[in-house]
Amino acid sequence: MTSTTEKVGVHPHPQRWAVLGVLCLSVMVVVLDNTVLNVAIPSISTGLGASTADIQWMINAYSLALAGLLLTTGSLSDRFGRRKALLAGLALFGAGSAVAAYAGSSEALIAARGFMGVGAAMLMPGTLAVLMQLFDEKERPKAIGIWAAVTSLGFAAGPVIGGALIKHFWWGSVFLINVPVAILAIAAVAALVPESKDPTVRRPDVIGSILSIIGMVALVYAVIEVPEHGFGSAQFGVPVAIGLVTMTAFALWERHTAEPMLDLGFFADRRFTGAVASGVLASFGMAGSLFLLTQHLQGVLGYSPLEAGLRVAPMAIALLVTSNTLGQLVLKLGASKAMLLGMTIVAGGVVLLSIGNTYPPTLAGLILIGVGVGVAQPVAVNALMGAIPPERAGIASGLSSTLTELGSSFGIAVLGALLSARFAASLPDGIPSRSLSDALHSGADITVVRDAFSSGMSVSLVIGAIAVFLGGVVASVLLRRA
Repeated sequence: MTSTTEKVGVHPHPQRWAVLGVLCLSVMVVVLDNTVLNVAIPSISTGLGASTADIQWMINAYSLALAGLLLTTGSLSDRFGRRKALLAGLALFGAGSAVAAYAGSSEALIAARGFMGVGAAMLMPGTLAVLMQLFDEKERPKAIGIWAAVTSLGFAAGPVIGGALIKHFWWGSVFLINVPVAILAIAAVAALVPESKDPTVRRPDVIGSILSIIGMVALVYAVIEVPEHGFGSAQFGVPVAIGLVTMTAFALWERHTAEPMLDLGFFADRRFTGAVASGVLASFGMAGSLFLLTQHLQGVLGYSPLEAGLRVAPMAIALLVTSNTLGQLVLKLGASKAMLLGMTIVAGGVVLLSIGNTYPPTLAGLILIGVGVGVAQPVAVNALMGAIPPERAGIASGLSSTLTELGSSFGIAVLGALLSARFAASLPDGIPSRSLSDALHSGADITVVRDAFSSGMSVSLVIGAIAVFLGGVVASVLLRRA
């Protein structure tokens, strides 16, 4: 099948909006899985007799595979075809989900989760790359806004769906539900999505792929170890050192090899660098903040997982409405001003979350976050993808997703560590501070425990808000200079 790379800009694909629906469905499968799993952890632990370490690896095996492979799979999708990558990724993800649903041991579930991470890494870069191919500059912001809103909707809907499934079925249902969705997405991709690829024949950059996988896996593994061992431990320091050395070697190799997997010249474009920098800082602040918020809604405000999920949903609704109604305003403002405005609104929302000892300020904060992301994310993605040749969209999307994943991991680790330190310091002696759940079930005064957690969360969320705002400032300056 011929590439659509050169034709799309002149003659928009007649089924592009239907294709967008397929791409959103593909992304929804991946996003839902991450948030659904959090709700199912207690049932999985009981059903499989899993230890705390087992549970951690059920979560982390997926993250390691995803972050480690995104650069490589993005490059391969450019070379061999994004439609093929989408189909292969969905097939692997669906197969891994089926194995996970009926896993008879913790080890089998951990292996299945890793397999699912490989599938997610294959399909994620292709979704955004195909979107960029099919929509022109006029329609692209709206398409990206819908794509972003579906991602947020998946985050919000995960606990709701997971809570409903666990209430009526066994823990494996949270994985089994992925299978029919993956099958539907495969059929839709095969029928609707056109093939597109880099028309230049490039040799696979095997050494670059190996270095990027080792480096990213090492960095993400280091962050994963922070909650258990701390930033000063060898479990953090050694993999960080390995990751930094390996990624430095990767950069040197990519700079000097004849056919690099990642053209480092992309970073010379201020639009590209600004979008990447804003993405990392925004994901640092938002992922860490929303991770803490889910604990706060359940442990402090007393909502069930299902109720907590429903109360996060207004963020996704606000994002969807904003991305579909404020597109013209964003275009009039220009990329620089729109990025600063959007990220400032997000930062304000995170600050409201920091004072949310009741739900009304939390609701206001979530709505602001949704509005801010609805303004900023389409601008950032347009700047990122507009700064590179369309035929390299897969590797650009893979790089963006990789750095976002890394920023999210560091945000959860750093803000989580700050929360834990403040939480422990605020509790009276003798109360366990390893987790909010442990403290609440220790027999201590519940009000004291909840106040201590809220105090720690407030400090962490303010740091998260500062990170988001700085991301907006950096991106705004670089985009204005561009």
